[in-house]
Amino acid sequence: MALVTTKAIVLKSMRWGEADRILTFYSLQMGKVRGIARGARRMKSRFGGMLEPFSSINLTFFNKRNDSLGSISHVDSLESFSPLRESLDLIWAASRMVALVDGVTADRDSNPTIYHTLLEGLSLLVRTDDPGLLTLLFQIHILSHSGFQPQVDRCASCGRALEEQPSLFSPSSGGRLCGSCDRGSWDYCLPMSQGSMAFLRQVRRIPFTRATRLKATGQVRREVEAIIETYARSVVGKRLPEKEPLVTAGK
Repeated sequence: MALVTTKAIVLKSMRWGEADRILTFYSLQMGKVRGIARGARRMKSRFGGMLEPFSSINLTFFNKRNDSLGSISHVDSLESFSPLRESLDLIWAASRMVALVDGVTADRDSNPTIYHTLLEGLSLLVRTDDPGLLTLLFQIHILSHSGFQPQVDRCASCGRALEEQPSLFSPSSGGRLCGSCDRGSWDYCLPMSQGSMAFLRQVRRIPFTRATRLKATGQVRREVEAIIETYARSVVGKRLPEKEPLVTAGK
């Protein structure tokens, strides 16, 4: 059994037993980890409110070999992101961010880029005037960083290079389809215009913090939102949080 200290972000929390909580974190050093916080639900718990979802913390826990559930020893708060729990729009956006990270990552598979992108996303949410667009940009980057980059330039089915023209996007295949594959496919597909292709390329080409300067309106925004929503659901295998989610399971 090793004692590990790492920066981490709380993804989700659930009740366990009479007074404990089982938590899922995305950590800088170890990727996604789970741990039990003994006595976390007691009135005078030593953890206080530091284990709320979205919180950024310094986490110290006992890493048990051959056991996916560690034991949380100590927590120091780095940033609570409390404003994200005060607005329904921000609760939805932050919940969607952490749910996507939880859904596309494997246990104990470190990816510092995902950690930093999530931390930046939560930080930017506090001061954005468009949570929906910020969340869309975040999802595009997280899907790309986790190996699920939407295919725009080649057919996601046969690999053929595609011309720059309106086409269909297959969520189950993970990208655009050529005319031949489109005609022979039973997949549910969504329309993708040239403007949407250009927007996706531009978002992926620049760092997340700079991508937040981009704007998407009208048809392009509607198309890309529908594509990323449906594709993310296909990757994760379930719907991501929609409006008015429950922030803490079993609180």
